[in-house]
Amino acid sequence: MKSILLIGLGRFGKHIALHLNQLGHEVMAVDHVEERVDAVLSFVTNAQIGDSTNGGFMESLGIRNYDVCIVAIGNDFQSSLETTSLLKELGARLVVSRAAGDVQEKFLLRNGADEVVYPEKQLAKWTAIRYSADHILDYIELDEEHAIFEIPVPRDWAGRSIGQIDIRKKYSINIMGIRKNGKLELSVSSDIVMGAMDTMMVLGRNKDIQKCFRI
Repeated sequence: MKSILLIGLGRFGKHIALHLNQLGHEVMAVDHVEERVDAVLSFVTNAQIGDSTNGGFMESLGIRNYDVCIVAIGNDFQSSLETTSLLKELGARLVVSRAAGDVQEKFLLRNGADEVVYPEKQLAKWTAIRYSADHILDYIELDEEHAIFEIPVPRDWAGRSIGQIDIRKKYSINIMGIRKNGKLELSVSSDIVMGAMDTMMVLGRNKDIQKCFRI
């Protein structure tokens, strides 16, 4: 469990708060709009109405006590930038800020953000990859060269074991999990037999996965 300061409770921030709560973390939520704060009270540990660009207010939150500070402000970049910078000045351990453009991403990184999330760009790439091929069910980018894909078991692999396929030796691809009847099994061994209706989570270089599965 981590202690997390979440600043900005628009749609993006509200969804973050909800998921952090489901994961069992302690969340302090902050926004300058009372209605937004009221909307998350049922699933955060604590919440305050306040201006995140105000040094006195931010200092009162005890910034150094949080494991992660997330700046989810989406429609006021000036406030996002000032908040990010202020958090770092006040000793924040890890600052993660939201960007809505490439230029914003660069400025945030130069002004205190340890990491930047770019939801529109990341979702656009996921959507393009996910829906441009018939047999990609999910996709997680790890870096520019590596990713995890969820794909159906190829027809000619059905009824064969992972060891018989030997995908790791042939293509340098690892099978990380098998989903059977909707249940994901992550304890993968070479003797697991894959079914025609199963899907699998594969990890490797993008070009190797594309070549192996003709993506």
